[in-house]
Amino acid sequence: MANEAVMLFEFMPPVPFTCADGAGIEKGTLLKLSDPFTVAAATGDNDLFIGLAAEEKIANDGKTTIPVYLMGIARMKDSGSGITVGTDVVVKGTNTIGTYTTLDDEKGYVVGKALETAAASDTLLVLFGLR
Repeated sequence: MANEAVMLFEFMPPVPFTCADGAGIEKGTLLKLSDPFTVAAATGDNDLFIGLAAEEKIANDGKTTIPVYLMGIARMKDSGSGITVGTDVVVKGTNTIGTYTTLDDEKGYVVGKALETAAASDTLLVLFGLR
């Protein structure tokens, strides 16, 4: 993959979540949550974000858990529309984020808050985590 987030400040240690053995997940990948207590790479607009992969997960390595950062500050990639400081952001695609839109918060889609302004397709600091 490309555009993985770069973790700068972790606010709590990573938490182990279940993942598929066949999944290949790079360190810093934006992860989506599914039931029960399972993560996979976030790939689509408004996936249900849970955190960042704290380690690489090699496909078919026999492991079915991956450590996940749930809170912190990370450098993330804008999806191409630009983001203004202070704006809530959501997953827009594979390892990309964009500006929050109507009803994202009620559905739990919010990744976090932009800590700086980013031009289209630039990177920016994001405070992410539990709300």
